[in-house]
Amino acid sequence: MPALSNPLLEPLSDSALLEVDGSRLAFTTDSYVVKPLFFPGGSIGDLAVNGTVNDLAVAGARPIALSAGFVIEEGFPIDDLRRIVFDMARAAEAAGVPVATGDTKVVERGKADGVYVTTAGLGVVPAGLELGPERVRPGDRVLLSGTLGDHGMAVLLARGDLKLESELRSDTASVHELAGALAALGSGLRWMRDPTRGGLATALNELARESGTTVVLEEETLPVRPEVAGACEILGIDPLYVANEGKLVAVVSADTADAALAALRGNLLGADAAIVGEVRADPAGLVLLATALGGSRIVDMLVGDPLPRIC
Repeated sequence: MPALSNPLLEPLSDSALLEVDGSRLAFTTDSYVVKPLFFPGGSIGDLAVNGTVNDLAVAGARPIALSAGFVIEEGFPIDDLRRIVFDMARAAEAAGVPVATGDTKVVERGKADGVYVTTAGLGVVPAGLELGPERVRPGDRVLLSGTLGDHGMAVLLARGDLKLESELRSDTASVHELAGALAALGSGLRWMRDPTRGGLATALNELARESGTTVVLEEETLPVRPEVAGACEILGIDPLYVANEGKLVAVVSADTADAALAALRGNLLGADAAIVGEVRADPAGLVLLATALGGSRIVDMLVGDPLPRIC
């Protein structure tokens, strides 16, 4: 930030918003270093496409084009590279967005851990759609489009280091249809985010700090698969901090909440959607969890990264 600070970068959002000849564009970029490259439910290829499309989608944008850059280690198997690119192609087709440009570089053997992928994306934001933490108000509701922590735990278990067996699959998918359904509700939609690294807890802590409000989550409403809950309990990890790659979290006005929930559940990806919390005025800047036992606890901002190399 000290070197590159400018009005486009300073919001530090997942997508920068640009004004071009009266149109608003969303522009985003991300790099993918997931380990292993192939995991139950996906690979680095579809993960790279879906992650970039999702950053555009939660900015309210309709994705129109992607780029793909590959850094490949000398000796990387061609069949694995084909599989990655085919996964990328299928994900791009499902999202309705072309990979319009790209680049390939090869580095010495042992220098790249197989392959790294960087994608960038461009999208168009509809006229009149305004989203941001400054629009969030006390009384608004928090919606989650599905179960927590599927991707992070699927990747962690796929590494095989923990000797745990599970049928858990990554949730990697493009959420642009879910985001579009919410955007169609109009001004009742306040804010959206895809809770990737750092999970739901980190996304909502950033929202609380930026909006000067408190977010209160209801523990009993949080959708968590039994396999995720069990693995997290064994490992001492809170599912609130585990990454998702095919979910979104949104804040909507109270009078829009039921319609927003119905809009999410009307899509297969949103079948497990739930209203999981409420925005309150005080104490500002905190995320609280109302527990099933009737108490409450502070959900702090994540410190460190307990699950590295998951995206």
